[in-house]
Amino acid sequence: MEILLEEFYKSDLHIDKFVDRKIFIDDGSYQLIGISKSGKTQLVKHYLLGLKKSSYLYINCNDVRIDIEELNRELAPFCNRNRVDILVLDNYKESIKLVNVPQLIITVELPVNMTYLQKLQLYPLDYEEFLAYEHKYDSSALNHFFQLGGFAFMHKVSSDEKSVYIQNFLRCRLDEMEFDILCLCAKLNAQKLSAFTIYERLKQSRKVSKDKLYKSFETLVQKNYIHLLEKYNHTKAIKKVYLCDTSLKTALSMEKNFGRLFENMVFLELLKSSVVCYYDDGVDFYLPNSAEIILAKPFVDERQLFKTLESLEAFIFTHSITKVVVVTMNKEGSISHPFSKVEMLPFDIWALGD
Repeated sequence: MEILLEEFYKSDLHIDKFVDRKIFIDDGSYQLIGISKSGKTQLVKHYLLGLKKSSYLYINCNDVRIDIEELNRELAPFCNRNRVDILVLDNYKESIKLVNVPQLIITVELPVNMTYLQKLQLYPLDYEEFLAYEHKYDSSALNHFFQLGGFAFMHKVSSDEKSVYIQNFLRCRLDEMEFDILCLCAKLNAQKLSAFTIYERLKQSRKVSKDKLYKSFETLVQKNYIHLLEKYNHTKAIKKVYLCDTSLKTALSMEKNFGRLFENMVFLELLKSSVVCYYDDGVDFYLPNSAEIILAKPFVDERQLFKTLESLEAFIFTHSITKVVVVTMNKEGSISHPFSKVEMLPFDIWALGD
């Protein structure tokens, strides 16, 4: 094991290209949390490449040559002997014993219970980060974002291989039950969906353990492969399900519904902005902290919008809504309403507005 640690210590790190993300690593100790392919390794390596090489040790814990029992025995003496200041355990496994170093960084899909490590949550690229990868901002950028989604690696995969590439990396990271659940969530994204409904669907075509399915569903939520949105003031109501990235919709399902895909995109922008939001009957997103409603309506016209607002007047009045934002594909403008300000904003303008 000492020979392998020497190899890790002396190996040069490399990243093809790095574009700054909205979160960054400084000299603190962190657990960097995010799904596979969200950019954790790139972020860590970028940080290390700005440091003196002899000061850090980077270990990818997925390396099959690692014997964890031997690693636990030899890692601390190795770090002491070589005066390692920064230890990075990429793809950390809880069976690995942590050692006492000035700075420790681990990357995980699920948070670990270590209070001395600050938590950094990394999601796939939001629209603003995506534009940095594009190196341009024109009328084609938004369409490109719809096609590729927020996984940075998609820029390097040829168009005819994108779906299979996503399927393969998901199969590597998820067990069979988790993968099947994710496929059904892709089919029914931006809709009300419970673990029980998924169980009822899957048991029609295969033998399914309800306990295992419920546990797998919860794991997908905890790892942020899927996100659940509560109904306002109804914690027991069925939640709406959204995908961690819109590219999964095309890769895992033949169902075509641009409106729901668009709604998923709007939700992800809100999620990555740490905005507290809920859904309600007829309301895509209610933001109670700002008394605001957001509607995802890619191709709405004013006549349709007036009808929608008319059906929401009770909610607007009851919750003292001061602003309604209608996120569209390309329509921009405002309309008069007796209770609140109503704006129509194209997605690209809305997503970059704050």
